[in-house]
Amino acid sequence: MKVVEDHVEVTETEASSGVKGHNVRYVLAISLIAAIVVLSAVWIIPALLQP
Repeated sequence: MKVVEDHVEVTETEASSGVKGHNVRYVLAISLIAAIVVLSAVWIIPALLQP
């Protein structure tokens, strides 16, 4: 980071303060699958128990 006249200039790495990677795609995939399974169970189980 360096100050130029009246503003601050930062590199791309310094500007990107978010975490990249760290298996985010796996967390999203597992969450999606879990949501599908739970919502399907909520819908299917009562339908099977009705006479």
